[in-house]
Amino acid sequence: MGRRRVDLKEAAEILGSTTEALRKRAKRGTLDSETGDDGKVYVWVDDRVDGRVDDDADRVDDRVDGGDDRHRDELISYMASEIEHLRSQLREAHEANRENRRIIAGLVQRVPELEPAREAPPEPREEPETTFPKMEVVETPIAEEKPVSWWRKLFSG
Repeated sequence: MGRRRVDLKEAAEILGSTTEALRKRAKRGTLDSETGDDGKVYVWVDDRVDGRVDDDADRVDDRVDGGDDRHRDELISYMASEIEHLRSQLREAHEANRENRRIIAGLVQRVPELEPAREAPPEPREEPETTFPKMEVVETPIAEEKPVSWWRKLFSG
């Protein structure tokens, strides 16, 4: 089976996908690709893909590259392990919930046994303490002086 290098647009037509989907697959490494000297992304496709025959191919092959099957199998096994992990977390949460219900039921049964709280007479409130000591105000008499005009101060010194 031969392979050829095509640009993303042509590969999208051959593989029946979009150029952006192929660009993402190439970036993730799930599609055999390379960047050319011109900066374009080129994809390697088999000569016989999706039942199409290239000019130099002699027969039709309806299979797609086996790499997709391997990738799908890896994803399925990963998803199965994730599902099992989530199921175990759910079991643990159910067990913790059961334990909490048991504890709450035991506490609810003890509520009638508890002695009611006695009501104490309210205590008088204390004045809040301040951080600064209280200062006494002292009044000092101010001697009344007649104001002196500015020009007298200037010329008389």
